Parts: sequence; C-alpha cells; structure tokens
Amino acid sequence: MTENSPLARLAALGLALPPAAAPVANYVPVTRAGHLLFVSGQLPVAAGKVDPAHQGKLGAQVSLEAGQAAARLAALNVLAQANAAVGDLAKLRALRLGGFVNATPDFQQIPQVVNGASDLFATVLGENGKHARAAVGVAQLPLDAAVEIEATFEIIA
Repeated sequence: MTENSPLARLAALGLALPPAAAPVANYVPVTRAGHLLFVSGQLPVAAGKVDPAHQGKLGAQVSLEAGQAAARLAALNVLAQANAAVGDLAKLRALRLGGFVNATPDFQQIPQVVNGASDLFATVLGENGKHARAAVGVAQLPLDAAVEIEATFEIIA
C-alpha cells in the first residue's frame, strides 16, 4: 500500500474496507459493462446488520449527523463492493453516486445527508472521487435503513 493510495487514505481516516456483503435478494452486488462498474445500493451495514443509530427517518428518529454517518458507512460498503470487483480502488473513477434518504416529507437537508458519502469518495479516491450525483428523499428503505447509496464507476486501469 503506497502512502497516497486509496487504502492508505482510508487508514488515515481510521477506516478499513469491510468484506463485500452478499446480496439479500434476487440481484447481484456489482455489474460490469465494458469499462463501467455499477454497484447496487448498499446500506449502512456493519457486522452483518444495520446499527440502530442508522435506522429510521431523517427528520424524526435520525439526526442530520447520524444520517451523514450512515451515508458514509453505506459508501464504504459501496467501495468494498467495487474493490472486490476490480481488486484495487486506484483503478476506479467515480462517475455517479445515487443517495436515497429515508426521510419525513418535510425534511429539507437531504443533500447534506448524502454529503457523508460524497465526502468519503472525494477523500478516499482523490481527484477520481469527484462525481455527478442524485440525492433523493424516500418514504422507506430496506431494513428501515436511514440511507442507501449506489454508484457507477469507470475502470481506468
């Protein structure tokens, strides 16, 4: 691991890639089409379950800060899936991030929640972490997760 590699940047944040989670329904976690890698939506799962702090609705049970932490953890799981697919995060450039936020109808800080994921991509992947994005409020997510993150990457090496 070189000093400025994505894994070194993760370690500097006190983070490590978790094992890539197996799908829990009829889908695959990653699909590759040519030089594009599509990572299915990932939840803020650690040790096989969603932490209760990352369950519920933003604007009700979940604070902005807890939502951002949930988005960051879900993004870490996206990176784990991408790394499992290509073997090296340095081979990837983020193209698009999709963020889904389990929120009350009046919650207005959906983009700020998804910043938890965007900021992680930018920090870990550096210039290759800059991406287009959608941040969408939804009525419910699987396992009552506060956030779900999906991404599309270009394989560059």
